[in-house]
Amino acid sequence: MSKIISVHSFRGGTGKSNTTANISALLAMDGYRVGVVDTDIASPGIHVLFNLDESEMVHSLNDYLWGKCSIEDAAHDVTGLIGGDIKGQIFLIPSSIKAGEIARILREGYDVGLLNDGFRDVVDKLNLDFLLIDTHPGLNEETLLSIAISDALVIILRPDSQDYQGTIVTVDVAKKLDVPKMLMVVNKVPSTFDLADVRTRVEQTYNATVAAVFPHSDEMMTLASSGIFAIQYPDNIMTKALRSLVDQLKA
Repeated sequence: MSKIISVHSFRGGTGKSNTTANISALLAMDGYRVGVVDTDIASPGIHVLFNLDESEMVHSLNDYLWGKCSIEDAAHDVTGLIGGDIKGQIFLIPSSIKAGEIARILREGYDVGLLNDGFRDVVDKLNLDFLLIDTHPGLNEETLLSIAISDALVIILRPDSQDYQGTIVTVDVAKKLDVPKMLMVVNKVPSTFDLADVRTRVEQTYNATVAAVFPHSDEMMTLASSGIFAIQYPDNIMTKALRSLVDQLKA
């Protein structure tokens, strides 16, 4: 049975898209068929991690929302673009990076119900095992929809006071929406912090499971979104933490 997983953060800059891309790659390495939807329409970017060039985006999520194509026509097979030993497949539905199209959708909006239909349709049409939704930071109608239809929600935050405060809102909403599984991920933890203490603090603050704590990584910064970290650094401590996160999502 397929699973829909939303990856969310209350604030930008938490590493949400990187985490989404790495989860999808690790699932595909295990042989699963994985879809990834970039619903951060205002500031799309996850396509960069999959080495999908803008010129190769025949259709985007924007086109589907405007009725120009079916949702599966907006899906790009990026399996062969990321390297690594991929036994399954990854299909990316990117949002348009064109300034005019971003401005139009922000100005005119779109039918959020159509987005919901699209999630269901692409799972069926592409026979997906997992659909990952890379959400827009904060809370809006689209984000609430994504959370509401998800089988699992991954909430990413940094050990930062603003992140802690904003994340409380997201956690409260997710609990009210009865999301079947909610996992917390703490990212970009400075080396001076004790990872176990960070995990305990977050679990006690939100009364929720912390699936992974990622230390600050110079390798991640050096990679600079030019590829999938788990593929480039298979033996890194972060990759092992990512694998633990994936195993919990599969359970």
